[in-house]
Amino acid sequence: MTSRHRSSESAVSATADPGFPSPRRRTVVRAAAATAVLAGPLAAALPARAATAQAPAFLHGVASGDPLPDGVLLWTRVTPVPEAIPGSGLGPDTEVSWTVARDRAFTDVVAKGSTLATAASDHTVKADIRGLRPATDYWFRFSADGTDSPVARTRTAPAADAAVTGLRFGVVSCANWEAGHFAAYRHLAARGDLDAWLHLGDYVYEYGTGEYSARGEVVRPHTPAHEIVTLADYRLRHATYKTDPDLQALHAKAPVVAIWDDHEFANDTWSGGAENHTEGAEGTWAARQAAAKQAYFEWMPVRPALAGTTYRRLRFGKLADLSLLDLRSFRSQQVSLGDGEVDDPDRTLTGRAQLDWLKAGLTASDTTWRLVGTPVMISPFALGSLPASLLKPLAKLLGLPQEGIALNTDQWDGYTDDRRELLAHLRANAVRNTVFLTGDVHMAWANDVPVNAGTYPLSASAATEFVVTSVTSDNLDDIVKVPEGTVSALAAPLIRAANRHVHWVDTDRHGYGVLDITAERAQMDYYVLSDRTAADATSEWARSYRTRSGTQKVERVHDPV
Repeated sequence: MTSRHRSSESAVSATADPGFPSPRRRTVVRAAAATAVLAGPLAAALPARAATAQAPAFLHGVASGDPLPDGVLLWTRVTPVPEAIPGSGLGPDTEVSWTVARDRAFTDVVAKGSTLATAASDHTVKADIRGLRPATDYWFRFSADGTDSPVARTRTAPAADAAVTGLRFGVVSCANWEAGHFAAYRHLAARGDLDAWLHLGDYVYEYGTGEYSARGEVVRPHTPAHEIVTLADYRLRHATYKTDPDLQALHAKAPVVAIWDDHEFANDTWSGGAENHTEGAEGTWAARQAAAKQAYFEWMPVRPALAGTTYRRLRFGKLADLSLLDLRSFRSQQVSLGDGEVDDPDRTLTGRAQLDWLKAGLTASDTTWRLVGTPVMISPFALGSLPASLLKPLAKLLGLPQEGIALNTDQWDGYTDDRRELLAHLRANAVRNTVFLTGDVHMAWANDVPVNAGTYPLSASAATEFVVTSVTSDNLDDIVKVPEGTVSALAAPLIRAANRHVHWVDTDRHGYGVLDITAERAQMDYYVLSDRTAADATSEWARSYRTRSGTQKVERVHDPV
């Protein structure tokens, strides 16, 4: 997300990648904080039982991810002794076993094994289970020295050639710990009807305490309190998020399919740096990026398709495949507007290899739907005649030059040659039913994706896009600090007037989406929270949009699935 808050700003265990260089310490004091002093700040973030729990303990829950027709990736973190604080490098090697069953009581065990949790992997454990049945619910747990983890449910994907009648995915992005509680996760967990859930980026945030919160107020402080830079920092921040009970509940109910955006690294990340990184004072970017990636792959139930990336493709029978993009590792640096650089064909958002992989996959796909998980919005966006009172806050939220230039160069708008090539490819090859699923901008959108926005709707739409709002991160009404709904009532009609491919935009509310897919249509139901700062926040349906097979256009639906 491009909010400009600069700081002063069988079983396989996860192991440290020897290809990652050791990140440099920001200062000698930071080095001390990342080791011996870590126990203090984390104690406040861990559940109350952590201080007195008999070791070993599973304080960070269990999770599964990246479902395949014959398997799924299982994850946990064991705390073998109380001093084995995440990021500390302390604690003994510990044997961790795992068990997978067809029933919650574990009377029908189908797989089991064990692996070693070590300080080198921050005592995180992954088990890549195979040999399972497609489209089947399973239950799993981990154990260490007589202590069992919580029990969790997971689900395999349908067989590649299966005639699937329907799929249902939760869709979320942008969950800032300091800006509120994760009630969105709790409400998704309570549904009990998800095949999987998609996290489209900003699973964690890198800022120090108070640098990016809820209308300037810290609901619950980050750990560590400073901006995260080192491997120990990133590990500890991931660990803090994994103590959230609502996040643990959702991970225990369905497998996650996750990609990263910028805040898993630093604000407005590109291949060679970030807006929120100061070379020298915060070490080299290469070291910080490597630390962030290592911690991400340790702490997330994600299979890297290629070393150090998250772009990959999953298939769900004949109904849908899902291409997941990494739009941070290969991109050119964001540019300012006014000199035509956004159209420079030598600049890239995806990198050549990833764009070719995406185009080839979309063309070769034989599924009814081609879903694309993109962390930043692909639909073009121009600002209309917004009043000055809204122009600057919207520019701040989108990361735009606050003089009012009408593009967000951190999105596909800043890399128009890549977008033109991709959309032209879809049209030239008659690739239908491509649906982009997007996070990042802390607003909900339902868009057609036009080949030429300037002439739309007289020209063609190449795809559709559903953008989900933030779980907690500030959106437009929060930046302006007005009651919820105030800004949308004024801004949404003006945004739609200037962007005729936009069917709906909600600039003000927090929540999540539920994507329901059949052979006839793909429908996104948008849900909103009563209060992101309340742990017991309620949820209600807000709107629904669908795209019918073959149309490449979005239309409103007046009821959720």
